[in-house]
Amino acid sequence: MKIAVITGASSGMGREFVRELDKDEQFDELWLIARREDRLIELQQETRAKVRALSLDLTQSTSFDTYSTLLEQEKPEIAVLVNASGFGRFKAFMETPLDVQLDMIDLNDKALVAMSYLSIPYMQAGSRIYQMGSMSSFQPVPYINVYGASKAFVLSFSRALNVELKHRGIRVMAVCPGWIQTEFFSHAISDNTISFFNRYYGPNQVIVKALRDMKKGKDVSILGFPERLQVFGTKLLPHRLVMKIWCKQQKHT
Repeated sequence: MKIAVITGASSGMGREFVRELDKDEQFDELWLIARREDRLIELQQETRAKVRALSLDLTQSTSFDTYSTLLEQEKPEIAVLVNASGFGRFKAFMETPLDVQLDMIDLNDKALVAMSYLSIPYMQAGSRIYQMGSMSSFQPVPYINVYGASKAFVLSFSRALNVELKHRGIRVMAVCPGWIQTEFFSHAISDNTISFFNRYYGPNQVIVKALRDMKKGKDVSILGFPERLQVFGTKLLPHRLVMKIWCKQQKHT
């Protein structure tokens, strides 16, 4: 049984990945993971492949036991894994509750590592892993502190894992977009801590580029020439200056 596994599939990037992967490739089943089961079931109306809705909270370690047991029972071929679960909070570090910070790390990093670890044994040559990073992966980001650091982890982990899995023919790529118009913002923004957004992209644009970049053999996908230029700049400029520019844009002096 050939399957694709997508976390965070109930909304945002995860949901869009479901649509695009189903159009791009033939699967026997799509294993969709998120807390809102009803949103996952709704996707069956849009997809060719059969949807298996897995209502799991990936901040809870018991969810990985459930997933691992299901893999052992079904023994599928995982052709694609998309780790799209995650969230951010735009707020000063000490003004954000500790439990929110830790949940962010659990979902953005620990869940991504666990899902990768459990899925790879069921992958074959040609299988692919898409990991949701961010433009924040490339620089320290005050006022999105823990979120940015969590996405830096995703970038480093994904690129290194891509090298480790090369001999097995399994590809890993970090998808690192700028601002995207999804439900992410309704959860991330609680006040005007972050007020400057230079440009937005649609989730479909990001994913189409990611699918294309994966076929080209890239280990990082960045949509937009201005974004690629920004990443180049963060490699050349001292991070102290990069953070100063960011804070000035957000009116934090």
